[in-house]
Amino acid sequence: MDLNLLWHSLRPLVFRFDPERAHRMTLAALARWSERFDGRLVAGDPAHAHPREAMGLRFPNPFGLAAGLDKDAEAIPAWQALGFGFIEVGTVTAQAQPGNPRPRLFRLPEDEAIINRMGFNNAGADRVARRLRRLRERDLLQVPLGVNIGKSKVTPAERAAEDYRYSFERLGELADYVVVNISSPNTPGLRDLQRVDEVKRIVETIQEPNQRLARPRPLLVKLAPDLADGDAIDCARAALEAGCAGLILTNTTIAREGLRSRTEGMAGGLSGRPLQARSTALLATVREALGPEPTLIGVGGVRDVPSVRAKFAAGADLAQVYTGLIYRGPGLVRELLEALD
Repeated sequence: MDLNLLWHSLRPLVFRFDPERAHRMTLAALARWSERFDGRLVAGDPAHAHPREAMGLRFPNPFGLAAGLDKDAEAIPAWQALGFGFIEVGTVTAQAQPGNPRPRLFRLPEDEAIINRMGFNNAGADRVARRLRRLRERDLLQVPLGVNIGKSKVTPAERAAEDYRYSFERLGELADYVVVNISSPNTPGLRDLQRVDEVKRIVETIQEPNQRLARPRPLLVKLAPDLADGDAIDCARAALEAGCAGLILTNTTIAREGLRSRTEGMAGGLSGRPLQARSTALLATVREALGPEPTLIGVGGVRDVPSVRAKFAAGADLAQVYTGLIYRGPGLVRELLEALD
């Protein structure tokens, strides 16, 4: 089945629905599929033909699902079946929370972009941990699984490190790597944690239970594209000094320059094509400053072969897809894999 052709036919219908409703309908269908099927790929599948080594893990291919599309780890087998080389779920917070009031998700088709102010809506660390434990018991994962964790909205900034630690203690051993998200613009005060002292405090607090695991998990910090270059480099170095394996660059942006679409009343983080240039430029800047050793995952505007090539040229070891999947469809990963061939 040509997934790109199928999506080209279905997208006009799907885009008639409210964006969040369309997302929930799609995710519910993928979750039901994932309950019945394991998503395993047969030997020789092209999705496993381009392995990469990073953070001590083997990735069947360098294209991953970014956090945000499957916050509660509902459809992991389906993502695997689509050919992703790794899957990142979340953002998960210590406490379950409903997120921000609706409407909170907006499409900008002229710009091939999305604005969201979801606010870390998720079922909470304990419930997601139970779901991941059942997934591990099924023993079906063929790709690394990342868990992205964030601060609960009700937790004051001075207790942020303990909040992250709680989530890690529930989820860390069930993940192959863990991402510390301090860069979403949709939780008040969260981006204030993008300071050297806060980065060190949070990562070091997580490292205490992490180092007690039989196999400590690689930790990464996800940064915002709106940081000044020098501040991003300082935060990145602080993360590495605290024991992180690398960074994810970048989260969504609050900038609106150059958009064709009207965005009145659409507060939140912008993702998609307009983010590509800034996120890739910051990726290149951080790589130049840090050298070749840390793992850098590039995300922001990945939607076609040129955008992927730009991420790798800027120094990314791996790349993640988010908004590109919504506009280009479920065949995007295999389209990118064909380009690698």
